[in-house]
Amino acid sequence: MNAIAKGLSDGGVITWRNLMNVRRNPDWLMAATLQPIMFVLLFAYVFGNAIGGDAGGAAYREFLIAGIFAQTVAFNSAFTVIGFANDLQKGIIDRFRSLPMSRLAVVLGRTTSDLVVSVVALIVMSLCGLIVGWRIRGSFADAVLGYLVMLMFAWALSWVGALIGLTARSVEVAQSAGLIWMFPLSFVSSAFVPLDKLPGALRAIAEWNPFTAVINATRELFGNRFGAPQAGWPAEHAALYSVLCCVAIIAIFAPLATARYRRVASK
Repeated sequence: MNAIAKGLSDGGVITWRNLMNVRRNPDWLMAATLQPIMFVLLFAYVFGNAIGGDAGGAAYREFLIAGIFAQTVAFNSAFTVIGFANDLQKGIIDRFRSLPMSRLAVVLGRTTSDLVVSVVALIVMSLCGLIVGWRIRGSFADAVLGYLVMLMFAWALSWVGALIGLTARSVEVAQSAGLIWMFPLSFVSSAFVPLDKLPGALRAIAEWNPFTAVINATRELFGNRFGAPQAGWPAEHAALYSVLCCVAIIAIFAPLATARYRRVASK
């Protein structure tokens, strides 16, 4: 077997191992789904009328769901951070180092297993969205593309989480480091409010925020529109820009995370 085939094969084994851990610790899966459900209910029914108006509450709920999707898969990358930090603290990485396996396999297996968790979370969130009135207005093919864009974004962010988890000195530090950078990125975007409602400086940042690109692309593919049409290159080419952002994140952080794992495993 060549190096790539061996890495993929070994990565599949690590993916299965991580999924078995989720099965034995279902509270991880509950944490990945309960929090976004709370966000849907809070924003849809507490802030919905304030942002969308009395007549726009139902339209705002459709607008909201893509933002909740993006926030959910982004926050799920924290499981990558905590998973690596936990394996380092318990000495699991030392055991992997003693096995004749690809160095890429451990990082690839962790990011892939967390991608599966994101798939489950998106299914739960879609059902929750249907309950509060969200509907897919586009075609079936467009809806599939919308979900694929969201999952590509989830996988890209998990590589960022892998680097943070392999750098953190403890699980406690990893828990904070894995989430703190996501809050400004997810809230300074079009996730919860239209860009035209943001002040000038924040609007300029939000327009080029990868979160906004992924959210706008998903809304377009789902056929969920709310507020005035957005102008500017990122908004007019949201699908292309979101894919470029995901590719750039993977291209930067996948080699960094793999190199960091090699340094950690060689100690």
